[in-house]
Amino acid sequence: MSEYLKWKEEKIIDFSAANISSMYDRGFVCVRPENGMMQQTRSIRIDLSKFELSSENKRILRKTEGLELKVHSLPYAKYSWEIGKMGKYFYEQKFGDGTFSANKVKELLTGKRDDFNRLFVYSSPYQRELEGVERSRELPITEQTTLRGAKDPSQPPLLREESFHQVGYCIAVETTDILHYSYPFYNLSPNTSELIPNLGMGMMVRAVEYAKEQGKKYIYLGSFQRPGDVYKLQFSGMEWFDGKRWKEDEEELKKIL
Repeated sequence: MSEYLKWKEEKIIDFSAANISSMYDRGFVCVRPENGMMQQTRSIRIDLSKFELSSENKRILRKTEGLELKVHSLPYAKYSWEIGKMGKYFYEQKFGDGTFSANKVKELLTGKRDDFNRLFVYSSPYQRELEGVERSRELPITEQTTLRGAKDPSQPPLLREESFHQVGYCIAVETTDILHYSYPFYNLSPNTSELIPNLGMGMMVRAVEYAKEQGKKYIYLGSFQRPGDVYKLQFSGMEWFDGKRWKEDEEELKKIL
């Protein structure tokens, strides 16, 4: 597990929207070890006044058509051990053993925290031989019952809405001005025929759309410290923090890695 890039660390006790937004503007982000702990890092954000869906963003939306986002306040009343297990396994596979424990997922979703206050829950209507879903319920959604228009023909049949299943989550920070899409995770080992393609990006694009629709000024996407973080650069209006100020030069950022 690689160490998280941080230049400074501060613990806040003022959890007002104004103070949290100010801290994020200084390159700090909320982190999971302790309530109120914030670390200054090479933060990535999107100026939502400049954001428009690109052709790549639209392609991702088509490939993940039917993926539905619902936003819940924390603590999350519907928490179950399967969610903690999913998060632990996801971060182990992506970043190594010990990255994110199931207990820490549970703490963030059910404990008393003043920083992380939202859970993004993603559900899928696609038929994928799900455990516990009876065949009698696996009926395709017709044009009259779906609001999503013609679906991608490469995707399997849609399920009725009551058969939607949760495939991913993101622990987030939301204020009146900003959204921090902080700790996303999704099911890497579904009891299905295949993993939904582009699921991670589909989740992120929908979060960006949500932030813009809610009138936020910025959405923060975490730090930029590994070659694998280039996926965060797929959005117009992208800015990055260099330790002192915000910049827009994408090529300069890529040269840092």
